[in-house]
Amino acid sequence: MAELSTLARPYAKAAFSYAQQASDLAGWSAALATAAAVSQSEKVRELLDNPQLTSDQRADKFLSICADELGDSGKNFIRLLAENHRLVLLPEIFELFETLKAQAEATLDVEVVSARPLSDAQAQQLTQALSKKFEREIHLHSSVNESLLGGAIIRAGDTVIDGTVRGRLAKLAEAMNS
Repeated sequence: MAELSTLARPYAKAAFSYAQQASDLAGWSAALATAAAVSQSEKVRELLDNPQLTSDQRADKFLSICADELGDSGKNFIRLLAENHRLVLLPEIFELFETLKAQAEATLDVEVVSARPLSDAQAQQLTQALSKKFEREIHLHSSVNESLLGGAIIRAGDTVIDGTVRGRLAKLAEAMNS
């Protein structure tokens, strides 16, 4: 998996740099999301793996599916990826692009999984606390997992905060055993 992100990184940086210069981060984000989704289709995967097709044919077939969602620069990007046999990297390119975009916009998507739905006051208080901790604008996405005894699990980028009752009990047991 690390190899794919290593291969995808220069393309994501180039796309991000171009989108930033064109002041079109949102447009490129949407275009890459569409292209990444298309590239993950089973039939498209077969098309991309077909050794009988040339790079131009792969690009043309790929663009015939999603050309309406891509501007001229997006189409050129797809052609470049096809030429370099990198269309399969589109999901990784999209993820890396989104990371770069979030860093540039100083935003952070945070997922909160709790035992019960968060009230508006709780969500606002959590957003403010996380915003202060990470020094970024927080976009909170919450969901409910009733199998949790209580508390919540917070995922913010690479950081995971386990505030569940089960997690606390596990920490207590570990402390008692050591």
